[in-house]
Amino acid sequence: MRAWPGMAAIWNRRRIPLAWLLLTRQPARLAVALAGISFAGILMFMQFGFRDGLFDASVTVHKLFDADLVLLSPRSSSSVSMAGFPRRRLVQTLADPDVAGITPVHWNLVLWRNPKDLSTRSILALGFEPGDPLLTVPGLAAKARVLNQRGRVLFDELSRPEFGPVAEWFRAGRTVESEIGGKRVRVGGLVGLGVSFGADGNILTSSETYLQLLPNTPPGSIEVGLIRLRPGADQALVMKRLKDSLPKDVNVFTKQGFMDFEKDYWRSSTAIGFIFTLGAAMGFIVGCVIVYQILYSDVSDHLPEYATLMAMGYRLSTLLGVVAREGLLLALLGYLPAYAAGQGLYALVRSATRLPVYMDMPRAVLVFSLILVMCMGSAGMAMRRLGDADPAEIF
Repeated sequence: MRAWPGMAAIWNRRRIPLAWLLLTRQPARLAVALAGISFAGILMFMQFGFRDGLFDASVTVHKLFDADLVLLSPRSSSSVSMAGFPRRRLVQTLADPDVAGITPVHWNLVLWRNPKDLSTRSILALGFEPGDPLLTVPGLAAKARVLNQRGRVLFDELSRPEFGPVAEWFRAGRTVESEIGGKRVRVGGLVGLGVSFGADGNILTSSETYLQLLPNTPPGSIEVGLIRLRPGADQALVMKRLKDSLPKDVNVFTKQGFMDFEKDYWRSSTAIGFIFTLGAAMGFIVGCVIVYQILYSDVSDHLPEYATLMAMGYRLSTLLGVVAREGLLLALLGYLPAYAAGQGLYALVRSATRLPVYMDMPRAVLVFSLILVMCMGSAGMAMRRLGDADPAEIF
């Protein structure tokens, strides 16, 4: 019998889910609201996803380099506009006691002829000494031995299909030959690098073959210099020493700085960042308008009920909290389908374009925060209708 008073107290303290009841009272209106919020969320997911995916895609090759520091010409602005610098600058870095090894790299876009339909398309060519470490791709060192034969290339099997069925033909045992700048080359193997924003495909060649394909390359010139440090070396300290000792015709970057250099070009020197950020902002505004209209209509339709509760002694802050909880529920319910749809659309984009568009936690949290701000801000604006209402005038 002693348990009954405790249960009665719990029963008396129970809260009626008024916000939920108000939202579900008109299912059609709720469905429209959730559809609008989800649409805004999907739009923001896609805009942010495209923006970040393109920035990440711009450094597909950069992040695979087997290097701690990178040398570039000050005249280089991006992966699609690389300038050369004297190779001896890279050799000079070996004088630093913490430099363990170097790899000179040629980098340029060349015209690849599709071996099936004979169309041409720009592809990124990287030239290096086959015995030097270049990329952190498993098995590359063994595959690179074939590049010692003049005219041989390694083709990126993750390149876009517009370059032809190179990977399929090679796996089938066929001899795959093509042309670059009117010169015949033969595919000696496959690698998996991935497309980037600046290049839809990649090939690896020896320095000898590269110079044969691009005979106008200045002698002794390279576009990228890779530097590997000894274990335990201080990157920042070595970079400072190299900057102080090398002439000003080269810039020294960490590997991450090299990647940031590329991303900054696409972010600041092109309209990509602005366009996709503007698209996300438009989705946010559309969502705000939809949620505000739904909540404003809900408050207006239930003004007599709210006035009755106020006349019964309920505080205005309590009723405003009901509207705020409606906004919170709309944010939660609208975000879930937007997140699910975003995952599906990201998979579709990856399949169609091979761009690295993935759902990550920071973006998921950002979009949820924007949806929450959108719904709570709209709820706050709708609350003004309730706060300005005079119970005497309503009745």
